[in-house]
Amino acid sequence: MLPGVGVFGTGAITKVLVPILREKGFEIKAVWGRTLRESEEVATSLNISFYTNKIDDVLLRKDVDLVFIVCQPYLHAEISVKALGIGKHVVCDKPMGLNQSDAMKMVRASQYYPTLISLVNHSLRFLPAFTHMKRCLNEGLIGPLNEISLVDVRVQLGSLFPEKFDWMCDAAMGGGALNLVGSHVVDLVSFLLHQHAVRVHGVVKAYTKTTNNVNGIRQISAPDFCNFQMELANSTLITTSIHSHTVPAKTFSQEVLICGSQGHLVVRGGDLFIFKNKPDAPQTVKEEAVYVDVQDLHFATSDSLLPRLYIKGLCKMIGALKESFAVKESSWVKEPVQAAATFEDGLYVQAVLEAVRKSSETKAWQRVQITSDTPSNHDQIMRFARMSTM
Repeated sequence: MLPGVGVFGTGAITKVLVPILREKGFEIKAVWGRTLRESEEVATSLNISFYTNKIDDVLLRKDVDLVFIVCQPYLHAEISVKALGIGKHVVCDKPMGLNQSDAMKMVRASQYYPTLISLVNHSLRFLPAFTHMKRCLNEGLIGPLNEISLVDVRVQLGSLFPEKFDWMCDAAMGGGALNLVGSHVVDLVSFLLHQHAVRVHGVVKAYTKTTNNVNGIRQISAPDFCNFQMELANSTLITTSIHSHTVPAKTFSQEVLICGSQGHLVVRGGDLFIFKNKPDAPQTVKEEAVYVDVQDLHFATSDSLLPRLYIKGLCKMIGALKESFAVKESSWVKEPVQAAATFEDGLYVQAVLEAVRKSSETKAWQRVQITSDTPSNHDQIMRFARMSTM
C-alpha cells in the first residue's frame, strides 16, 4: 500500500510533480502554500481536496506518511526535521537549504531516524543515459576509473525565472543557476565517479536584473551564469559552464563528457555515446550510440520551466519510490532507491556550492570543507522537531 503524500510548495515543480505521483499510484492528501490563496489556487487546479498555509496542518495529518518538500529553501530544514521527528518519510528538493547549517540539521535528523526515507531530489541519477554511463564507467569501457582525466559539463538554459517575482529570483533565498542546476552537476559527478571535490574555483554572476514581468522596485539578484572547476581527490578535473542566455527562452541543452585513458563517454540530452581509442584505425573510428532516449512522457510539460530531462529523471525516481513501498503493506525496502541522493550527499553538495560562491568572491581556489558547528545532541534536534506540538 502506497503512503499518502503531502506536498509543500506551489511552484512549477509542484505542477509537474503531482501528475507524476498520481501516474505512479500515489494519492495526494494535502498541499501547502506560502499563502492560503496560493495553496487554494494550486489545490483547485490539481484537484487536491485539502490545502493550507500552515506547515503543521499537513504534517499532523494521519493520512500523510510521505512529504515532498519543493518550496522555498529556507523552509527545507524546518519541515524535514519536523517530518522525520513525527515519523514521516521525506523527499526534499535541492538545494537542501540556504547553508550548511540547514543541511547539517537535516542530516542529524535523518541519522536519528534511519528507518525513514530521507532523500534529496537529484533526479539526474535516475535518467537512463546516466545509469548506463555509470555502468560503462564501472566496467572500465573507457579505462579504469582512477584514470579518468576530465569531465566537461555544459548546460544552456532557457529562462530561469518565473513570470512573477519569487524566491527563485533572489540569491539570498536560494535562487539562481548555481543552486538550481549546479547542484545537480556536483551530485552527478560524485554519483558517476565515486569521488568528492577537494577544491574548487568559480565565477558566479547575475547578468539579468529585470524581465518583462519582474521589474520596478524588485530586481533579480539570483545568478544566471556560473562557471566553475572542481578538482577531485584523485586529481580528476571537472569543468562546468551553466548559463541562461540562449534565445528563445525555452531553449535547453545539456552535455556531459567524461574522458578516460581509452576513450570517452558523452551524454547529449538523454542519449549516451561512446568513443573508443583505436590506434590501428584512427580514421574510421567514430562515436557509437550506447543508449538512445525514445521514451515519451504521459503528460504535457510544455508550460513548465523544468527541462524534460529532469522531469524524466524525476519520473524514474518516483517509480523507484513506488517499488520501495510496494513490497508489502506498511513497509518499505531501500533497494530500489539505493541510487538516490541521501541527506549526507546533499550536505556535500551544499559544501561545494558554498566553496564556489566564496571562490567567486575572492577570485581564488577554495578548499571544500564540511563544517560541523551546528548542535548535534538528540535533545536539541527533538526540540526542533517537536515545535509543532508545543
